[in-house]
Amino acid sequence: MAKQTGPAAQIKPLDMNGLAGRMAYLPAPTGKSAEILFIYGQHSSLERWWGLLKYVNHYGAVTAPDLPGFGGMESFYKIGLKPTLDNYADYLAAFIKLRYRRKQVIIVGMSLGFVIATRMLQRYPELSRHVRMLVSLAGMTHADDFRFPRPRYWFYRVLGTVCSRWFPATMFKLLLLNSFVLRHTYDHTYQAKSKFAAAKTPEDHKRFMDMEIKLWHINDPRTHAYTLVELLTLDNCKRRLSVPVWHVNVAGDQYLDKHNVEQHLRVAFEKVRIAESKQKNHAPSIIANEQEAAPLIPYKLRRVMARL
Repeated sequence: MAKQTGPAAQIKPLDMNGLAGRMAYLPAPTGKSAEILFIYGQHSSLERWWGLLKYVNHYGAVTAPDLPGFGGMESFYKIGLKPTLDNYADYLAAFIKLRYRRKQVIIVGMSLGFVIATRMLQRYPELSRHVRMLVSLAGMTHADDFRFPRPRYWFYRVLGTVCSRWFPATMFKLLLLNSFVLRHTYDHTYQAKSKFAAAKTPEDHKRFMDMEIKLWHINDPRTHAYTLVELLTLDNCKRRLSVPVWHVNVAGDQYLDKHNVEQHLRVAFEKVRIAESKQKNHAPSIIANEQEAAPLIPYKLRRVMARL
């Protein structure tokens, strides 16, 4: 049998609380001892974030677990739970206790991943002593951080509420998320236009579309809808945390108002440092390689991580 290379060689099965998923582990390079835990956001997979994982790996050992309902992992619904932020926080706390025990860790949370990490530390304050630093990549702490006009906000909230139920979610998946419909319509939708803007050739467009179809098929639409409503009603400002936070503002973020984000971060955390990324969208492209994903980590933050 041929030896596995690339992501396949560093992604292993993960079983947490009876839910089957996967976990990536990239060993630390020579001379580095930091432990980095990467938590991705919605509409994700380990392969989708591989470029960023490879870049962050320059600063230490990187572990990235799937989240229930995302990346192909079985959803909370399988074990009779809803994908609430509290349940994700409990899942993450259990993972940290099993994986790191007495080690200290740098948590890097992307969007929803930062929200989950924050809620986890609020529910399990004793774990704060194991966290050297919390990094927010386009993260948020309050629903008012969204920059949507009110009609669009309520459209997403109603759609998310409806599609978080089994029957509408099933119909949505069968009718709108099949490969034929996605391949012929998805790149014309409001949400996808910014994603496909980076496709300069027909070959690029096909690579983007193939990855989008895969992501829509392996991520549970019911979980996606439920967590959308959780974000649209979010308030992680009720309990102040002492864990030091580095927040990355993304210049071209189409979802978040950076001024509101900063104000709420300073309510939720005692120590907040801000770094600016010149990236043109909320997240790197879904097929970003290491070089293309690197701008999400600004120079100011790179210097800090290099010293850890």
